[in-house]
Amino acid sequence: MMGQAVGQQDRLFYAFDLEERVPANHLLRRIDAVLDLSCLRGALSPFYSHTGCPSVDPELMIRMLLIGYCYSIRSERRLCQEVELNLAYRWFCRLGLEDRVPNHSTFSVNRHGRFRESDVFRLVFESVVGRCMAGGLVAGEGFAVDASVIEADASRFQRVEGGEVDWTEAQRSSRPVREYLAALDGEHSPTNPDRKPKAISPTDPTAAWTTRGRHKVMFGYSLNYLIDMENAVILDVEATPTRISKEVGATETMLERTEKRFRLKPDHIAGDVAYGTGEMLGWLEERDIEPHIPVWDKAKRDDGILSREDFSYDPDRDLYVCPQGKTLKTTGRRHGGKTLLYRSSKLDCDCCPLKPRCCPTTPSRKIPRDVNEEARDHARSLIGTAAYLRSRRERKKIETLFGDLKRNLALTRLRLRGLTGARDEFLLAATVQNLRRLAKLAAIPPPTPIGA
Repeated sequence: MMGQAVGQQDRLFYAFDLEERVPANHLLRRIDAVLDLSCLRGALSPFYSHTGCPSVDPELMIRMLLIGYCYSIRSERRLCQEVELNLAYRWFCRLGLEDRVPNHSTFSVNRHGRFRESDVFRLVFESVVGRCMAGGLVAGEGFAVDASVIEADASRFQRVEGGEVDWTEAQRSSRPVREYLAALDGEHSPTNPDRKPKAISPTDPTAAWTTRGRHKVMFGYSLNYLIDMENAVILDVEATPTRISKEVGATETMLERTEKRFRLKPDHIAGDVAYGTGEMLGWLEERDIEPHIPVWDKAKRDDGILSREDFSYDPDRDLYVCPQGKTLKTTGRRHGGKTLLYRSSKLDCDCCPLKPRCCPTTPSRKIPRDVNEEARDHARSLIGTAAYLRSRRERKKIETLFGDLKRNLALTRLRLRGLTGARDEFLLAATVQNLRRLAKLAAIPPPTPIGA
């Protein structure tokens, strides 16, 4: 027999407990158990007026934003609607059934105002990292670094070719353009000084024109992660325009900041060949960090011509010796600030039987040597060791994080513009990833020692 509807909506009073409506194993309940936002009020107090009407609780807005990035709701308007209707969201935000949800415009005012000025998103991110460290999820021995390209909120079909733009007053008044023009005159220019960009977006000029994203060409930002390889906890995040030189520079920034904030310095760090530049390897060697990184080397040749490997370097005399026993010397002048050129004598090369295989088109042979070649040699010596192979396997954890970010958190395109907008979004996304990992691993009891 077909049943009748049994719901009754004409009752005036209900016995309702919001706490009972959220399942014990709900993700937000597990995240709430490991989330501590007690530091917010002290950090934000200088950015609020001591007079006037009470403002929206900053912890409420941070909790709502964490929900948004956890469940791929990055539209503030839709986020407010979802919190209004979803009981679990209301519970996580400490809202009762009759409490009002903030207006969506409040997020824009605070995101671009006091939240950005106080760097509160980094404060929240670092507090979660601290909780991960307190929970024993960070070993601090081996780190990994990598970058992934995220599409900017800029149309690839509306661009200005070349590096020069005649900005209008309306364009100059927009926040991304103001930040870009100010950064051009600062120490950290968003562009490479030696190379003009191929194209610039008039709406987000800091974003780099790249072919590395999900489209053939697009404007994008690089999401740089520094992780601890023990449990893939994200230790630091940095946003840069999608340029390899900027990504390598971000690695130094993240390592220095991690050591300063958390007193964590790795024994070794893993990365792909993009980080195997002489400058990067030399920087790591100065800090006694073993580079488990392939060396960026373009000196090898496969056309039958002798490579640099066929010449032996004599460090005591600072010269190269060719297969025929002749020497190649340098004047000590640095070309491009980082390369020394070692040249042979023309008289030695003219009568050499190996000249057709050594320098067939030039009067004499020259060999470039990076000023950090010793660090490069040290990195080469680590390849194939057990520690290097283990780091190469564990480095894949950072790729898993990027896959989770794009597939499960749906962060494939930014909503905020400018470098500060990208930084805010990346910090929130990384905070959510760490919270999910902390909530998962904190519930797993540690293994019982053998013999206990």
